[in-house]
Amino acid sequence: MKKRLYKIIISAILFFIALIFKFKFPELKWINIIMFLFSYLIVGLEILKKAFKNIIRGKVFDENFLMAIATLGAIVIGEFAEAVAVMLFYQIGELFQSYAVNKTRKSISSLVDIMPDYANLIKDGEVEKVDPDTVSIGDTIIIKPGEKVPLDGVVVEGNSMIDTKALTGESVPKTIHNGDEVLSGCINLDGIIKIRVTKEFEDSTFNRIIELVENASSRKSKSENFITKFAHYYTPIVVIIALIIAIICPIIIKDVSVTEWIYRALSFLVVSCPCALVISIPLSFFGGIGGASKHGILIKGSNYLEMLSKTEAVVFDKTGTLTEGVFEVQKVLSLEIAEEKLIEIAAYAENYSNHPIAKSIKMAYGKKIDNEKIIEIKEIPGQGIFAKIEEKEVLIGNEKLMQENKIKYEKSEDIGTILYIAINNNFEGSILISDKIKKDSVKTIKDLRKHGIKKTVMLTGDKKEVAENISKQVGIDEVYYELLPEGKVSNLENILNNKTENKKVAFAGDGINDAPSLALADIGIAMGALGSDSAIEAADVVILTDEPSKIVTAIKIAQKNMKIVKENIVFAIGVKVLILILTAFGITNMWWAVFADVGVSIISIINSLRMLRKKI
Repeated sequence: MKKRLYKIIISAILFFIALIFKFKFPELKWINIIMFLFSYLIVGLEILKKAFKNIIRGKVFDENFLMAIATLGAIVIGEFAEAVAVMLFYQIGELFQSYAVNKTRKSISSLVDIMPDYANLIKDGEVEKVDPDTVSIGDTIIIKPGEKVPLDGVVVEGNSMIDTKALTGESVPKTIHNGDEVLSGCINLDGIIKIRVTKEFEDSTFNRIIELVENASSRKSKSENFITKFAHYYTPIVVIIALIIAIICPIIIKDVSVTEWIYRALSFLVVSCPCALVISIPLSFFGGIGGASKHGILIKGSNYLEMLSKTEAVVFDKTGTLTEGVFEVQKVLSLEIAEEKLIEIAAYAENYSNHPIAKSIKMAYGKKIDNEKIIEIKEIPGQGIFAKIEEKEVLIGNEKLMQENKIKYEKSEDIGTILYIAINNNFEGSILISDKIKKDSVKTIKDLRKHGIKKTVMLTGDKKEVAENISKQVGIDEVYYELLPEGKVSNLENILNNKTENKKVAFAGDGINDAPSLALADIGIAMGALGSDSAIEAADVVILTDEPSKIVTAIKIAQKNMKIVKENIVFAIGVKVLILILTAFGITNMWWAVFADVGVSIISIINSLRMLRKKI
């Protein structure tokens, strides 16, 4: 890029000196011509070489060929200034293109910049600095403050704060403790931590994300394919028209000189270069993918970016997508004893269970359990648990447990999982446990409607009352409940069959249990799928955080991207067609041709760069 800049500066200086000589010292014509030719060769020699090599390979009709023929023709008829101007401004356009491409690459390769260089492997009690791809599963590595996490693993010793911004776009550091999962690509901020490696380097989250983003450009959108086909047919046609202007028109129309017709034909060739379209359209999509990655959204290809812009319905899985997927104690109803005591008794009774409901009760209790107080635990299948805690006989479970033991209880009307508790055969209260709605779920549904989404649907295996309650709170249009995985697929197929023509249906799920639905939908969106292999494989869009609002962000990016693409197509084709017509009739000269080619390209590139702004 610097080399091109230096060439442009030197050529421009010679060009302007030559222009001064042309008008101030017309008698020094040969010096003037020599300076023009040196200026031309400095910026044009590379293009002439490319054109020659491409002709040998059979690739005739490209921008290098058009530039070479037009400028050499201009030199032959004595229009040296125009020839240099075409090459000079073309190189300026290429400089802008290089800058734009580098900027889009940087937005993506900010990930690459934090590629871990080494791992501190603990071997025989000693710490050895090694290449990350030499570390095996089960090895223990140590990460010091300020170092990058080189491999996925589980913390076995230490506490710290880690910066996950490069992976998730989340600016707030995350606290990790013993037993927590840590993913490669994060940065350790303060404490020293030891990690047991769970994935080899090539399978690590960070490495897979890099590969995903790098391969995104290989999946072209319809707009990009259209431009490729357009340029393939368009360029030979304009070359034929230019030949007609240069050869046939002088024979038919005698009022204009042959030199003037050749000049028009050469100007026509300069105008005809499809650079603005060929450069700016892929650049817009590449910029869109790069811009999305800044928000922690990985889009696997520009085709999915285009499809996202046409989304009319979004189908959601419930657990882990709209809800936290973590059971929490939401309400405690206590009759005779204090609520804290009821929770304590329930925690002791559930102490040996690993069920999510048991975990939520122990979490709500939040204190150390003295196992010596637990005399007996007996699980009653389909009903609950009998426990003897010190002198108390405790029954904790569902309504059936109360009924079987002939205990009079107060039926709860709350929606969720209700645990009824009896102590020494007396009903003492109940605990409501339910999944928690994510804090941005309600806003997500509202924002989706604002951005043209006509229908939102929720599919869940949960029971009717819970599903309807969640959908009502969130604002979902339709809900289908008590579904097995095949039931989700069946309902999704119905939605796909009833969509508007040329519109798309997106499915958002957690990426593990929803792989069939993610693969079936027009656009599969894996939610909170950081570290999930099945999500990255099955989904077209991977959202690295647990925020459903990122779906809205992805759609907004896609819609903005397609708006810019359409603007560039209309502007580039419109200006070129106008200047082509004016050039054929001799109304414009080669300077206008330069603007129609290079000027339009630069304006289109600058417009495409808007995709890299973090603010949408």
